[in-house]
Amino acid sequence: MHDIVIKNAKNLAGEPLEAAVTDGKISFVGRSFTEEAKDSIDAKGAYLSAGWIDAHVHCYPEMTLYYDYIDELGVTKGVTTVIDAGSTGENNVKDFYAYAKRSETNVFAMLNISKNGIYDQYEFRHMEDVNEDNNIDRINEMSDFIVGIKCRMSKSVVGDKGVLPLAMAKSLAAKTGLPLMVHVGSNPPELEEILAMLDAGDIVTHFFNGKKNGILGENGHIKDFVKNSYKRGVYFDLGHGTDSFNFAVARAALAEGIRCRTVSTDIYIRNRKNGPVYDLATTLTKLLHIGYTLDELIPMVTTVPAETWHFERKGRLEVGCDGDLTLFKLTDEHVPLEDSNGNIETSEQAIVPTSCVVAGKYFTSFSEREGLKGFAGYFERYGDFIE
Repeated sequence: MHDIVIKNAKNLAGEPLEAAVTDGKISFVGRSFTEEAKDSIDAKGAYLSAGWIDAHVHCYPEMTLYYDYIDELGVTKGVTTVIDAGSTGENNVKDFYAYAKRSETNVFAMLNISKNGIYDQYEFRHMEDVNEDNNIDRINEMSDFIVGIKCRMSKSVVGDKGVLPLAMAKSLAAKTGLPLMVHVGSNPPELEEILAMLDAGDIVTHFFNGKKNGILGENGHIKDFVKNSYKRGVYFDLGHGTDSFNFAVARAALAEGIRCRTVSTDIYIRNRKNGPVYDLATTLTKLLHIGYTLDELIPMVTTVPAETWHFERKGRLEVGCDGDLTLFKLTDEHVPLEDSNGNIETSEQAIVPTSCVVAGKYFTSFSEREGLKGFAGYFERYGDFIE
């Protein structure tokens, strides 16, 4: 007997789709489920996809700059897997792992190359905090949790260190075989210098930002060196964040055939509660609004991040894959959307998650704007981490 079945759902083409999960794995995918299951969920016509993956979040609440509580940006928002993007380094990632194991959402981490992670905006103040041997030891020790490497390369982070931190991150990535995500922002260092150091498969996040050191030239077109990096296989991740998504930049890129490869939020408690991020669904809605299609967007939070971060059994609706599912609606409604520079536009549609399943366990999703409600037992389980 199957553990749980999702009935009366549909795929992106609008065709009937149902799925079941048993022992934490997908055990049925098809148009009509006719077998027995312990629990049955009526999707009421919602879309069904593999569980959403947000590949850039900050969710270790013991940090002070960028932090959050995992399930408040995970299962309660229809997101079944999150990857923390370098909040911790080799000195504190074990503590993060101990906390992460208590969550309902699947959690993985990119290791910050600086030993204490983002404890300070200027995390490369002391370059002796970057120890390759220690980083390699921690990666080998925690291979089930550490899935990538994070290096932040903007003025407030690197100070006068130039591209030295990136060179060190590239060396670590080469020796461990892990994906490298590079944060870009204000200069120095210059974006052109950063991209010149990256290879196919390296990931640039925040690339739709509206800063002078961004991808958009003064002529309103995407800079040539950005186009060249895109063509040679450097991956572009959205990484919305508080200060890294601009409608005009995203539209210009789309007009010139440059799309993000993965959609992520760079979410943490302040931009989740106060905006402009709120959640992954809102970020997806912004891209839908500027011209991406639903068929393009859903792979950007399922199959593509699973491939990028080497999750062999996530991101696909296939028998034998992890039993992580997301149910969502596409609603016709006027939705105000704000980018990171205060520009407000109104979308005619919204992507709204209704629920999700993690390893066969069912969760109802809700909007942040509705307030913290509906997640039974959350405060009981995590009360010691809540402010």
